Amino acid sequence: MIKGEAPEMTMRTNHPILERLMRENRLDGVLFWGLENVRYLCGFTGSDGVLMVTAEERVFLSDSRYEEQARGELEGAEFRRYRRKIEGVARLLRSLSARRLGFESSAISYENYRSLKEKLPKVTFFPLGREIQRLRACKRPDEIAKIRGAIQIASRAFEETMGRFRPGSKERSAADHLEWRMRRGGGEEFSFPTIVASGARAALPHGRASEKKMQKGETVVVDFGVRFQGYHSDETQTLILGRPDHEQRRIYDIVRKAQERALRAVRPGVSVRQIDRAARRVIDQAGYGRCFGHGTGHGVGLAVHEEPSISPRGQGIVEEGMVFTIEPGIYIPGRVGVRLEDMVRVTSRGCERLTHLSKELKDNIYPR
Repeated sequence: MIKGEAPEMTMRTNHPILERLMRENRLDGVLFWGLENVRYLCGFTGSDGVLMVTAEERVFLSDSRYEEQARGELEGAEFRRYRRKIEGVARLLRSLSARRLGFESSAISYENYRSLKEKLPKVTFFPLGREIQRLRACKRPDEIAKIRGAIQIASRAFEETMGRFRPGSKERSAADHLEWRMRRGGGEEFSFPTIVASGARAALPHGRASEKKMQKGETVVVDFGVRFQGYHSDETQTLILGRPDHEQRRIYDIVRKAQERALRAVRPGVSVRQIDRAARRVIDQAGYGRCFGHGTGHGVGLAVHEEPSISPRGQGIVEEGMVFTIEPGIYIPGRVGVRLEDMVRVTSRGCERLTHLSKELKDNIYPR
């Protein structure tokens, strides 16, 4: 096992972060409502169900629609069926005599939370937010393999779509073709609606593909990703349709330098804010600090946005086995936008770049 990566888990061996949370907060158990954590902890891939974890057991609950699927997928957890979700969860908690219960506060609705409290007046509910979000931050080798699979599908699809990024083509047409290629290549679903934003629209960090036609001389920001066996990819290329002008070249070079500085800053033991500062300092010193308004990166795994957050407000220290993006950008409203994004895995001495499409300017001038 790689140091820092999450261990394979059995019914009586909980994740170390989970064990610590239960011990330090004197919890009888933790109730998981979010499907990413449910899948991570017990293997269930369906769309409805909850997981109860105690020091001694794991119990997955769902209705009859998922009984057969759950019995075939569950690892280290027993299945119990309910007719109504809240009543079933309350019945289980009573049977376990839980008195102090941690719960995934970001995943449960207020209505469901209130209903549980009404049915279980003797139970103290203890919200777990960021602590639970860090549960999946360090990836096991099998998770890394699935992430690599997603990246391979997305990269191949992008290379097969390059001919669609040309003057006169619509952004939506290029995005549709890229998504079709990702699906045809084995992708389960897109990580998010594909971004193809050209010209002045490239200054929109999340500018979804439109009916606008790409024009000669424009920059085109292409942000895309796919899910494979539950795990996501996320990558951004910035293309230039023709010979870049002075401003385009300058901004592209600054963003590229910022990304390289951040990549060199990645290693176990540094704070996430240090990595963000490494990229942000390059852009600030070049005079474009106000044109970089988002974080430098985010974790990627069962969710396309998860811990850690590589940003000025991010919290925590980088650990070996974490997977996250490095994606600085400069956006000048009405004129131009450039973002470069790669996914990395933290290693014992630094990081491994998982995505492999070239970010060199000469390789991103189209048509070639």
